[in-house]
Amino acid sequence: MFVLVATIFEVAGDAIIRKCIYEYSGTARVIFFMIGAAFLFLYGFTLNLAPVEFKQIVGIYIATLFIVWQVGNYIAFKTLPNVSILIGGALIVTGGLIVTFWESK
Repeated sequence: MFVLVATIFEVAGDAIIRKCIYEYSGTARVIFFMIGAAFLFLYGFTLNLAPVEFKQIVGIYIATLFIVWQVGNYIAFKTLPNVSILIGGALIVTGGLIVTFWESK
């Protein structure tokens, strides 16, 4: 749950900052930059609250990030992933699951 919440904060913060750069100016830009920065702080804070070793959380984090990023990309920018993103994403998710759950001896 920590990982999912953290990735939502990261994707939202990045989308807000990206929109600030290209769509806002003046006071609105400053306010939304601060909101984006707060979301990115919450991402880092929340991810590090997870009661798992960092080496294990990285795999599931990357897999979750890819999925949340695609949802966020659609919500914020109305962009659907193309075939190459879907195939590459399947590899990212598979790799993340291997890193997280494969128990080597």
